[in-house]
Amino acid sequence: MHKIVSSVVLTALASSLALAYPAHAAGKQTAQAATVKEAPLRAHLAFLASDALEGRGTGQRGGELTVTYLETQAAAIGLQPVNNGSFRQPVKIAGVRSLPQKSSIGIVAGGQQLPLQFGSDWVWGPGDAQADHTLDAELVFVGYGIDAPEEGWSDFKDQDLKGKVLVMMVNDPKPTAAEPKRFNGEGLTYYGRWTYKLEEAARQGAAGVLLIHTDASASYGWSVVQNSWANAERFQLAEGKLGTGLQGWMTDATARKLFAAGGQDLDKLRAAAEDKNFKPVVLNARVKGEARAEVRTLNEFNVAGVVPGTDPKLKDEVVIYSAHWDHMGKQGTEGDTIFNGAVDNASGTAALLAMAQEAVRNPAKRSQMFLWVAAEEQGLLGSAAYATKPLWPIEKTVANLNLDSLNFVGLVKDVSTPGSERTDLGAMAAATARNMGMTIAPARPDLAGGYFRSDHFSFAKAGVPAFSVGAGSSWVKDVEASAAKRKAYGPRYHQANDEYDPSWDLSGMVQQAQFTLNLGRMVADSPKAPQWKAGDPFGKARTAAK
Repeated sequence: MHKIVSSVVLTALASSLALAYPAHAAGKQTAQAATVKEAPLRAHLAFLASDALEGRGTGQRGGELTVTYLETQAAAIGLQPVNNGSFRQPVKIAGVRSLPQKSSIGIVAGGQQLPLQFGSDWVWGPGDAQADHTLDAELVFVGYGIDAPEEGWSDFKDQDLKGKVLVMMVNDPKPTAAEPKRFNGEGLTYYGRWTYKLEEAARQGAAGVLLIHTDASASYGWSVVQNSWANAERFQLAEGKLGTGLQGWMTDATARKLFAAGGQDLDKLRAAAEDKNFKPVVLNARVKGEARAEVRTLNEFNVAGVVPGTDPKLKDEVVIYSAHWDHMGKQGTEGDTIFNGAVDNASGTAALLAMAQEAVRNPAKRSQMFLWVAAEEQGLLGSAAYATKPLWPIEKTVANLNLDSLNFVGLVKDVSTPGSERTDLGAMAAATARNMGMTIAPARPDLAGGYFRSDHFSFAKAGVPAFSVGAGSSWVKDVEASAAKRKAYGPRYHQANDEYDPSWDLSGMVQQAQFTLNLGRMVADSPKAPQWKAGDPFGKARTAAK
């Protein structure tokens, strides 16, 4: 049905909105510089964050309305569809709800059944989009569950772990006096992210994986895990490289009971796992029983439009600007049930529309794609699907600049570019900032693995130089009040009160969008495409692609 609705809406609204984009409507390009305007950005932001779009939830009516709005706007602006005449790229997704009341799965350790309560002691679900699994699998502790040749590190030591359920710690090995820079020192590497752990378990051929949660190692409390795994529908890709049959978490207290019941000391094994000579330890325990879940499959959509390049050769290459359009949708039945996601990420979604409007009027030598991806809140699913089946060849994609949760406070003197230093984009970002009278915000240790938690990372894993452009924090005016306003957003993150406020000063958001467009234009016009710095692990994927 969406195709019929979209066609009607596209035809009607594209005609009515042509007046908003006179350069496009007249079929002309102007020589005016690409200057992001506040008025369209604010209008898009207000609508995208309104109750009318119901929080832009994955698999919900609000998500479908959002996709229709984006493709309508893309057509009105004058972007060219990329996917065989369509602005949509289907993303096949599985929605999963674990059914503990219909399951018999449990853990037997030391010959005794552990008394485990789903939600409070552990959570689990399928990682392969299949509803039913029967397990009788040995548990094996594999430390951090890392295989990192460049660090000379393997927690698996070539052992055959097929059909096992792997128990892993979150985060990565701590730096030592002898090796202060191992695994990026204080900063987190991708090997420390729980998403990597699930991926590696599948590569090892495991039947399942259980992660040990602590607040310190995960950087959030057990309630966050509960809300995602026990209290809501989870989403995962339904095709391509899928996960293990069982995925889940256990509390630290549960892990201690499990290890002790099997005759092991968790603290001693944790200490042993800090050494690169650690080997997997078979636990005197098994996962046994039926694990059942409710699974549905659906198509969500990325939305993509292109401004063709002007150079006869360079136009075959593309710079991609991205932002995720989804948020948490409608949840619950009482109180405010709409999670509007104004900052996260109606702001980035709206900014891309305002940027695209200007790019159409002033194309660059390379082509420029504006990509709104689906299901970021579910684990970067839309961008991961795009990187697997790109609409533009990955080897001809020279950069990805991502926007997520923009500055709604006011003008700043600096801009944050974490991860840009991995590639030539770092120097180009610094030059862009100087040209705008700004500076690059000082780098900070990436303690929570922020570089691996936004959509640009899907491109980085595919070898594309990529990072997310962040808001700075050196405020131009009302420094203390501005800092307090920004800090006050923290409790609203992923809550129903992340709502648009008409009184917001959007000058900083326009500034952030302009910086991103300027940087993208510099990349698009440069004779040489940006490269990864020597030795960066993600640069190897770029070499392989070429």
